[in-house]
Amino acid sequence: MTDILSMTEKELRHFLETNGMKQFRASQIFHYLYKDNIWQWQDMRLLPQKDREYLQEKAPLYIPDVVSRLDAPDGTVKLLLRLFDGNTVETVLMRHPYGNSICLSSQVGCAVNCAFCASAKNGFVRNLTTGEMISQLLAFRKYVTADLHSIVLMGTGEPLLNYDAVIKFMRLIHEKDTFYLGYRNMTLSTSGIVPRMYDLAAEQMPITLAVSLHAPTDELRRQIMPIAQQYPLEKVLEAADHYFQETGRKVTFEYILIKDVNCNSACARGLIDLLGGKNVLVNAIPINDNYDVGLYRPGHKAIQDFVETLQRHGLSVTLRREMGSKIQAACGQLRIKHLNP
Repeated sequence: MTDILSMTEKELRHFLETNGMKQFRASQIFHYLYKDNIWQWQDMRLLPQKDREYLQEKAPLYIPDVVSRLDAPDGTVKLLLRLFDGNTVETVLMRHPYGNSICLSSQVGCAVNCAFCASAKNGFVRNLTTGEMISQLLAFRKYVTADLHSIVLMGTGEPLLNYDAVIKFMRLIHEKDTFYLGYRNMTLSTSGIVPRMYDLAAEQMPITLAVSLHAPTDELRRQIMPIAQQYPLEKVLEAADHYFQETGRKVTFEYILIKDVNCNSACARGLIDLLGGKNVLVNAIPINDNYDVGLYRPGHKAIQDFVETLQRHGLSVTLRREMGSKIQAACGQLRIKHLNP
């Protein structure tokens, strides 16, 4: 199936010309898709009827169906979206004082299988296309709201294991004729795929890079994140330093706080030794109680003691605002419930 939503305007012009249509129709199609929110070929009245019929047959447009929608009291909205092949992905809209942010999935399932995350429990199925990532944004525009301030690639999947499609997605939504979203309004979260972190730095897109750390030692990190067996902390930190040097963008290190695992004074001291003196941000994230994986949230005092210890020793730390936990839409809670029905 020809995936129009994965195409740049240049690629679309080439496709149209190759198939006997006028190149200038590409700009009309982009305007229909991204400005007029028209996603049916037959409704694109400026296109000749024969072109609309050909495109409907050879390149049908598909905006995912909503299998379920959950709304949280804090305004968070989670959509379970059915893709063209019957697989599903979850996408979350979070409302902030500065605007709406959409948390996108980059894969169906995930192969990384972090201990705290429910998203990988059904295993890895396949990568999403660039168009399927864009269609998540269009689905929110269609079913919820068109107001978009930022995106975070923090949903199901490891974005850097779907590298080419993710890079093209970010470049495409940056274009003036699509969403015109600034790179500084994009965040990519990775478990630490070191070679691709270097590749990302070379792209020279000043996005925010968020690296899942979750432990101050390799031994503990391997228990939490099996991918750490391939990429030890030393190499992950070197790649993060390189990203900062190349882009000037401060790297965020995400640290899930897990009761009786990594939220104690020894881990705090280890984190200070590991990151002290670096121009980074630590994003402390109390785990959302997740009975699927048997890991639990530390008590309030333990969380505060951990964060304040880091701050006293000069680390820049934020305690993540918790959103969407009541609808299983918070960090680590996304889980594919419908696979190939």
